[in-house]
Amino acid sequence: MKKSVTIILLTFILSLVSCSNARKPDDRGYLVKTGDTAPDFVIKEASGKSYRLSDLKGKIVMLQFTASWCSVCRKEMPFIEKEIWQAKKDAGLVVIGIDRDEPVETVRKFQQDMAITYPLALDPGADIFGLFSDKEAGVTRNVIIDRNGKIIFLTRLFDREEFDKMKDVIFKELEKK
Repeated sequence: MKKSVTIILLTFILSLVSCSNARKPDDRGYLVKTGDTAPDFVIKEASGKSYRLSDLKGKIVMLQFTASWCSVCRKEMPFIEKEIWQAKKDAGLVVIGIDRDEPVETVRKFQQDMAITYPLALDPGADIFGLFSDKEAGVTRNVIIDRNGKIIFLTRLFDREEFDKMKDVIFKELEKK
């Protein structure tokens, strides 16, 4: 009897410890922070191409979390296309829009409607989003990852000043060899 009570108590204590160690979102809903290694996952582009984020080591990566129904995302995307992607796509930069939980047909139409040329990837169940942010948090956000797979900048919503800071970080990182 004592042995079973001890096991029950140990199980209870271990469950409390594991719950207290769970990642908690910051004030912007992020579960990650600058300096963290970006979680690895499989990217499945709407075009059908698949690869892992870790396959992109050696490049600067911008993950743009988006959705067709997101008005702030729609506002930001033309700036990403023109000022970041078109300006630096040949300089070692990879931009990937991660579309939150929409079918491939919707994502393809969204890409066409927005006239963007950087790839959009599928995120069924918002599982990729959930690696970086609380799934209940808003979708408009960007994660900048350096050549070694470390997160170097995070944005939330579309604020011109923050966007310009993100551009500076990306451009300076691209200058490093």
